[in-house]
Amino acid sequence: MAQATRATKMLEQAGIAFSLHSYDYDPSADSIGRAAAEAIGADPGQVFKTLMVLADGKPACVIAPSSGEVSMKRAAAALGVKSAAMMKPAEAERLTGYKVGGISPFGQMKRVPVVIDETAILWDAIFINGGQRGLQVRLAAQDAAQALGATLADISA
Repeated sequence: MAQATRATKMLEQAGIAFSLHSYDYDPSADSIGRAAAEAIGADPGQVFKTLMVLADGKPACVIAPSSGEVSMKRAAAALGVKSAAMMKPAEAERLTGYKVGGISPFGQMKRVPVVIDETAILWDAIFINGGQRGLQVRLAAQDAAQALGATLADISA
């Protein structure tokens, strides 16, 4: 597995400290995030999933704990729009340049607004997809937010 991805290159260029954690990706898992958490020995609340959404029809990125669900109503409010809905997988892949299951908020083809669930700051570090199926980056939530220009908000259902 390649350890250098657009995501890791972006973090390196931003001078952000992170560590890489690879695992065997299982596309048939009920929850990719929970499977990742189990594989790397982390709490599912500490492993964050990257979801691509359409916020009033415009692309945005929502990062939330794999242990829970995202409230699209709260995500929309955090993004300052009226409504948000999940983006179709093919559209998310085209927009980000990553494959579903390996979508990272870092190093996407086009920069979009990002909101991170506020529970991220409860952890000394969180795990976020590193831009490849079976690869997680571990970093401080504040560093992730800074690198992405993200808003922290309560977006849990």
